[in-house]
Amino acid sequence: MALELAEVDLEEMTSMWRRTCGEDSLQARDTTSMTPVEAELCESVTTAGGDKIRRYSDVALRAASEGQVGVLLLAGGQGTRLGVNYPKGMYDIGLPSGKTLYQIQMERILRLEELSQRLTGTRGRIQMYIMTSEATKEPTRAFLDKNKYFGLCPEQVTIFEQRVIPAFDNEGKFILESRSKLARSPDGNGGLYWALKHQGVLADLETKDVRFLHVYCVDNVLVKVADPVFMGYCIDKKAESGNKVVEKVCPQEAVGVVCKLEGRIQVVEYSEISMETAELRTDDGKLTYKAGNICNHFFTRDFLKRICDIHERELPHHIAKKKIPFTDPETGETRKPDTPNGLKLEKFVFDVFQFAESFVIWECVRDDEFSPLKNADTAGKDCPKTARESLYALHRSYLENAGAVMAEADNNNEVVVEISPLISFTGEGLEHFRGSTVTYPFTLSAEKHTNGV
Repeated sequence: MALELAEVDLEEMTSMWRRTCGEDSLQARDTTSMTPVEAELCESVTTAGGDKIRRYSDVALRAASEGQVGVLLLAGGQGTRLGVNYPKGMYDIGLPSGKTLYQIQMERILRLEELSQRLTGTRGRIQMYIMTSEATKEPTRAFLDKNKYFGLCPEQVTIFEQRVIPAFDNEGKFILESRSKLARSPDGNGGLYWALKHQGVLADLETKDVRFLHVYCVDNVLVKVADPVFMGYCIDKKAESGNKVVEKVCPQEAVGVVCKLEGRIQVVEYSEISMETAELRTDDGKLTYKAGNICNHFFTRDFLKRICDIHERELPHHIAKKKIPFTDPETGETRKPDTPNGLKLEKFVFDVFQFAESFVIWECVRDDEFSPLKNADTAGKDCPKTARESLYALHRSYLENAGAVMAEADNNNEVVVEISPLISFTGEGLEHFRGSTVTYPFTLSAEKHTNGV
């Protein structure tokens, strides 16, 4: 126990508790002062136009060819709600290829490197940084080693670990997992900033001259990794921070929104917004607060360095009430409570937006870019089945846009269309299917394709 306590910054933990739950804690944010982000800071893929889209893409691909683009994957979660005890990135959602989330995303990086080489003649490496947790670091490393990093060079992949902090009971005391061990948990995806500084990632970014980072969560099967349009937009606008959003489907949708609060860019959770505010609409009938946050961000290296050096301890902690197994002090037995008995304090990655001196928003199309994987199929939502269906529908649209004739679907079965990321990032390179009839199931890999063409 002495060793456990020696690893804990007691002064920091005491301050953290007081500011979040104790005598120094602030009252809930007053969201009545919310205002929309200025229109000039926002742009949408649906209205930008082809010339802008191509310009933005070229800007990012040129930066990638010079090795200035990196991706930072938030991958600390295990697949517990999916019914597995290994990292979520290793999960196979049931595609014909059997590809995991890690493989899909790494192959998208390889395709982008190829596209940047076609544009510039130079193939730069897109560095990949994977933030894991205590539970997922070694399984992730072993999995990627075994699979040869799915074509990436091992030296372009950096695996690092966010820290864990003690869990508290309702009086602010540490909870014991055993008589010699504290109950601890990761400090949320906002723990990224502590880890960047203390795990050597910031220094690595400088050494490799990675200037622009795409930060996202591992569980979005549709994520456009290092999306050149989004990255290029942010670079073109000289933003040090940017956020990709989707339009909220209705006022009640349980998603945070990007707005201004007390004059600063912030994400306000749906639970903090009154229904009256959530239902406000603009003259064109759209929700006033429509910018739904999907954990898809752009940061410059210089901005991240400033956050880590100056603002990291200013970031607020958020309370998560949990059922935390604990040791009975009298009997020494481990007990698993039926109701929440303690608190875990977490930071959120997006809470740094408020410190950005230049910030932009890019609105994407939900069906093209956002299908999170959080639950088992029994939930019927955000599950392997919906993730597969989203990917199949997107890939089917790629073929349709290329001029292929899609056969009539059998409504009793999944309409299976899977295109390898090594062949196409967003539908490019499929022109030879123009006029061909595509039947199901259809798979297109880097080696071969199978269908009824």
